[in-house]
Amino acid sequence: MKRAIVPHPKTPLSRFIAAALCLPSMVLAAENTSSVSKELEVIEVKGLRQAYRGNVQEKNLPQSISTISFETLELTGVTGLQDSLDLVSGVTRQNDFGGLWDMFAIRGFAGDENLPSAYLINGFSAGRGFSGNRDMSNVEFMEVLKGPSSALYGRGEPGGTVNITTKKPQFDEQGYIKFTTGSFNTYRAEGDYTNAITDDVAFRINGAYEDAQSYRDTVEKKKTILTPSFIYQVTDNTLVSYELEYLDQEADMDRGVVFVEGKPFSYANFYGEPADGPVEIDALGHQLQLQHDFANDWAFNAGLSFRTSSFEGSVTEPRWYDAENNYIVRQRRYRDFDATDLSGRVEFSGTAALFGLTNNLLIGGDAYDYELDRLILRYRHSGADGDGADAFAIDYDNPVYSDTLPSMKNNTSDLEAQSGQGIYFQDQIDITDRVKAMLGMRFDHFEQDITNRLADNAIISSSKSYFNPRFGLVYVFNDDARLYASYSEGARPNSGVNAQGNGHNPEESTSYEVGIKWDMQDHGFSGTAAMFTTDKKNILASSPSGDGTTEAIGEAQSDGFELDIHYNVTENTQATLSYAYVDARNTKEITLWDWYVIEEGARLSNVPEHSGSLMVRHFTEINGLEGSGGVVIKYVGDQLGDFLEQNFDLPHYTLVNLFANVKLSDSLDLNLNIDNLLGEEYYANSYSDAWTMPGAPRSFKASIKYSF
Repeated sequence: MKRAIVPHPKTPLSRFIAAALCLPSMVLAAENTSSVSKELEVIEVKGLRQAYRGNVQEKNLPQSISTISFETLELTGVTGLQDSLDLVSGVTRQNDFGGLWDMFAIRGFAGDENLPSAYLINGFSAGRGFSGNRDMSNVEFMEVLKGPSSALYGRGEPGGTVNITTKKPQFDEQGYIKFTTGSFNTYRAEGDYTNAITDDVAFRINGAYEDAQSYRDTVEKKKTILTPSFIYQVTDNTLVSYELEYLDQEADMDRGVVFVEGKPFSYANFYGEPADGPVEIDALGHQLQLQHDFANDWAFNAGLSFRTSSFEGSVTEPRWYDAENNYIVRQRRYRDFDATDLSGRVEFSGTAALFGLTNNLLIGGDAYDYELDRLILRYRHSGADGDGADAFAIDYDNPVYSDTLPSMKNNTSDLEAQSGQGIYFQDQIDITDRVKAMLGMRFDHFEQDITNRLADNAIISSSKSYFNPRFGLVYVFNDDARLYASYSEGARPNSGVNAQGNGHNPEESTSYEVGIKWDMQDHGFSGTAAMFTTDKKNILASSPSGDGTTEAIGEAQSDGFELDIHYNVTENTQATLSYAYVDARNTKEITLWDWYVIEEGARLSNVPEHSGSLMVRHFTEINGLEGSGGVVIKYVGDQLGDFLEQNFDLPHYTLVNLFANVKLSDSLDLNLNIDNLLGEEYYANSYSDAWTMPGAPRSFKASIKYSF
């Protein structure tokens, strides 16, 4: 069952976009004497400005930013977004919907657990909708912008925002072909090629195909990604870029194991039904951007993004463990989610002298229309004759699967339409050579209509407008060190309805952060240390009825400390250390559903107090061949496994991963990876004791790459 949803041509976003598209013609008509045009003869990533950044250098921003390059991902054998975030301090895994989407928490906050985590691609939202597991084959670098970002980006989590910058077309020919094989019958082919079409137009096409089984019984995944892109240098100072993203993913939904105290650890037991078949996810995205550079470092940037996604399949899921009979009571659900997401953005940024001070200005506006069409069918035992708890149960120790699956009935059928418009302003003022002050603000208007088809198409409407300020200070000790402090208020619309069919108020947050940044290039040392505290309210959790509705759990707070350091130990040895202490907890006793009490001080799930990683890489030469090798050690402390059951903990664990790469020739590279070298038994994340995901055992991977 598929449904096409197209935004109405007279929506507020359509009018916003129409106005935005008129601006480039006015901008291009202006006299242009830019001094930077000569630098754009070869288009590189830096040729296109990052959205929401303006012209302020990263080192002068009053916030912590962690950056991961494609080289690091390739070296460590990482091909997915979820795994790449393990290398960033303060980012932890959350319940990932049976492995079908990416879900993470930054500084303790994860957002709506019934939707994928929000993240940006080239400044455009990619988390709305259902675009599967993000592949990293077309990623140039990824930034985790820590701390309060909603005051500028809008609709973000107060813990931080992930922004992926994709590879851009180049005017000189280059590319590679890469083949990977590994444990659990994993096979992957990946490629990238870019070249000029004319003196003014270049293209790039990259992508990957992956076919892999799993350390989990009967679980498989297939994925195809293709991302062609074009860039057109209209004039010396004007660029137009277009990027398409295609994803086709088929994967079994795997809720993991049912944790039972006293039962031995099991990697393999799968408690679903292979006869359900895979869940199919399809996504298609378009991004169109225009940038024009003026004199005196001023620039105009406008962009459009349109993304469609679908998620469809039947899944059998555990519910609870029956100790008397040693079996798992299960349910079965069919989900058909279809989403469209249209968004636009315009920005002006540059430097101006006002009142005798240098002002780094950013002025912009954005808007979006998002629609989500949901259909959920469900089977649960009713207690009638022949339909008791054992009617669809499976043995805990020796699961035996069946080809006869129960039919399902309507559980949820609704259509959610969201639209939002925002305007934002930021000014980073150079008060003195050493003191810089940032003032920012954002105003948003949000509207939501939810049509419940199971209640005679009843429509629930809500709208909200909110204003969020942002303040920051940076003190420059010298070229090597900077001290900063910031304050921000944020907000993010909540999707869905509660058990009574009503919409939710937006999540709201207040955040404080102080930190210090080092950039001691002469000593090969750089890093950031930050202390933070964030208060948040109107956080959503699934209703215990299991009908897809959600409830606000009240208020929460996260306090912590982060440390990210990179150091060249010797001329041939590099070390990168990340550590985070996060204390994330509920801060107000609340009662849900008239019978369940969540106490003040209750911990938030899947957020360890202590976590960190250490990566050491050593460059060497063996028998005339250049290469490098090293180790990544990751530690995750004890974490709560279920917010509603505060006595269910996931034990701490330490993983040791090895990597090595050898340059066999000028164009041929070999990469080897061993993950979980010591064979640690651990749980990676959970939703409850019935949905607990065991981590992967020791695994191997080898890649051969031909570059040209």
